[in-house]
Amino acid sequence: MSTFSLDPGADQLAVRDWLHGFAADVMRPAAAEWDEREETPWPIIQEAAKIGIYSLDFYAQQYFDPSGVGIPIAMEELFWGDAGLGLAIVGTTLAAVAVLANGTDEQIGTWAPQMFGTPEDVKVAAFCSSEPDAGSDVSALRTRAVYDEAKDEWVINGTKTWATNGGIAAVHVVVATVDPALGARGQASFVVPPGTPGLSQGQKFKKHGIRASHTAEVVLDSVRVPGSCLLGGKEKLDERLARAREGTRKGSGKNAAMATFEASRPAVGAQAIGIARAAYEVALDYAKTRVQFGRPIIDNQGVAFTLADMKTRIDASRLLVWRASWMAANNQPFTSAEGSMSKLYAGETAKWVTAQAMQILGGNGFTREYPVERMHRDSAIYSIFEGTSEIQRLVIARTISGLPIR
Repeated sequence: MSTFSLDPGADQLAVRDWLHGFAADVMRPAAAEWDEREETPWPIIQEAAKIGIYSLDFYAQQYFDPSGVGIPIAMEELFWGDAGLGLAIVGTTLAAVAVLANGTDEQIGTWAPQMFGTPEDVKVAAFCSSEPDAGSDVSALRTRAVYDEAKDEWVINGTKTWATNGGIAAVHVVVATVDPALGARGQASFVVPPGTPGLSQGQKFKKHGIRASHTAEVVLDSVRVPGSCLLGGKEKLDERLARAREGTRKGSGKNAAMATFEASRPAVGAQAIGIARAAYEVALDYAKTRVQFGRPIIDNQGVAFTLADMKTRIDASRLLVWRASWMAANNQPFTSAEGSMSKLYAGETAKWVTAQAMQILGGNGFTREYPVERMHRDSAIYSIFEGTSEIQRLVIARTISGLPIR
């Protein structure tokens, strides 16, 4: 087990500076254009792939960094560049985490590389969990997977929504119900390989923020996948379902969707920190140079104190994210729902900091001539996706109380 440290090593600092350069030189100049276009920024993803940022090897190195802070550092820098472009670059990792969290070594080796493609032919992947009638309530999923024993295939039917890269992905990871009587305990995750018949893109959403990231419905119409596409394998699933039917607490096991979200929440918190830090820096610079009534506006306590609170909340968020990330990397249990804490506080901080940045810039903050209005729009999703702030509070409350709070 590594020692928790707030002092990144030379390798981590080198990665941070490398990503910061890419964010400053490639992402920021293109951010406003792709936000307006609301299209997948394939050229930006390809640029990231060419230098090794968009690759399985890069994210694996950060994911398995024993300090735990490799992924948070990477996410913060990329989202400091721009959240929409950042999510277009890292959206594939959610599907990859789903395979890492639920799959066998063989499945990881087979599917994770296909999610990224090559620098010459980049691909993306999608994690499909939410449905039109099942968002926060993952137990309400209606997408069904039925096993065809004669052909050793699973037949999947249903509609997924809010899927990042949904429909344009090479590889889709789909959470489906295999035993409706067991609710959330009767679910499993499946890989849908490239070109599988029956999978199609439904509605593409026009969003308030993160507009360079593709979000759409995924329709599954009698989609057939080989038995080997069940993450974790059928033997493991059958054992888990049998224990769940016996009603033992041990048998409840990990829910397929929640196992993915638990692993990714601190990383999502780090994304929010990147947005907040970017907005804070714009506001600080503006406050030091904007003159009103004969002096820079930062000379006014009302502005200066707001900036002090912004910086404090950003740093506090980073501490929570790094703690949770270190705990996860070193197999320390989240005894107080530390992962949810980090995502909750960082997400709410991003919304608050970007709103304050707009206020400090005044009328300029409300225009697209300055980036803070885009940052504010982008930040709004961080109290919604990967578990709303209300769900994070519910998880924390249940964990610290030991009670089934609803």
